[in-house]
Amino acid sequence: MNDIFKAVNEIKKVVQGKDEIIKNVMMAILSNGHILLEDVPGVGKTTLALAFSRVLGLDYKRVQFTPDVMPSDVTGFSMYNRKTEQFEYVRGAAICNLLLADEINRTSPKTQAALLEVMEEGKVTVDGITREVPKPFTVIATQNPFGSSGTQKLPQSQMDRFLIRLSMGYPDKESEIMILKGSGIACVDEINSVFSADQLLDMQASVTKVFVNDEIYSFIVDISNATRESDLFDMGISPRGTLAILKLSKASAFVDDRDYVVPEDVLDVIKPATAHRVEISDRARAMKLTEEEAISEAIRRLKVPKR
Repeated sequence: MNDIFKAVNEIKKVVQGKDEIIKNVMMAILSNGHILLEDVPGVGKTTLALAFSRVLGLDYKRVQFTPDVMPSDVTGFSMYNRKTEQFEYVRGAAICNLLLADEINRTSPKTQAALLEVMEEGKVTVDGITREVPKPFTVIATQNPFGSSGTQKLPQSQMDRFLIRLSMGYPDKESEIMILKGSGIACVDEINSVFSADQLLDMQASVTKVFVNDEIYSFIVDISNATRESDLFDMGISPRGTLAILKLSKASAFVDDRDYVVPEDVLDVIKPATAHRVEISDRARAMKLTEEEAISEAIRRLKVPKR
C-alpha cells in the first residue's frame, strides 16, 4: 500500500498545492470511475492527467473538443484499404487507458453522447462491430464553468455519469511563487512510473472487496434520503449517486490502508461524489447556497455512526 503514497508523491512533483484533488482523482480511478473537472483554463488540468497516466503506466490520449469534432473521432471509423480491398478499422481517441476530454462542453451533443456511451458501456460500435476499450479505462473530462458562447452544457442525466466532480481552483500564493520560479517542480517526463495497468486492475478489484458494515450502508442511504426530502432541492441524490458515495468511500479506506470503511470516509467523499447530481431549489438559490452548502445543510442533523 505504500506504493499508493509513492504514486501520489510522484504526482505532487508536477502538481503543486493540490493534495486533496490528487487524492480524489486517485480514489476515482481506483473506483473505476470517470472524473469531471470544472475549471478555468490554465490551472494544470492537462498536467494532472498526464502525470496520472505516467505514474499509473496508462496509455494516454487527449482530445481538444471543438464544434467540428465528430463522434467518429472518439469511437473510430472504417476506412477502405485499396491494397487489401477491405475496410479497416481506424482507432478513435477512446481506445486508450486514460482519455483527457478537454472542454467537453464545446463540442456537439452528438459527440458528447458518443463519449458518454463509451464511458458507460466500455465499448465502441462502428459499422455494427463492437469493440471493447482497453482496461482499465478512465475519462478525465474538463469544462469551463464560465462563459456560454459556443458551448453545449452537459444535461443533468449526462453529468450523472461522472463518478466525481472536482475543481482544481487557483494555486495558493506559495505554490504559485514556486511555479513562477520553477523551484522544486519537475517535468512530467521526469516523474517515475509506480504501477502498471495490470497492477491498477488488481487494485480496482481489491477496492470492491473493502468491508462495509450495515450502519455505514444505512448512513449512506440516509444521506441520499435527506436531500430527496429537503426543500433545498428540486432533485436529490439519485441511486447512482448513492452508489458513487459507496464506491468512493471504499477507495478512501483503501488509500488510507484500511480494509473497512469508517464514517469519515463517507463524510469526505459526499460532496465531490454528489454535488453535480442534484438540483437546488429556488429557496436554496434565494439563500445563495451552492450545491455543496445545500448538501451540508440537508445532512447536518443526521446521526453519524460511531467508528
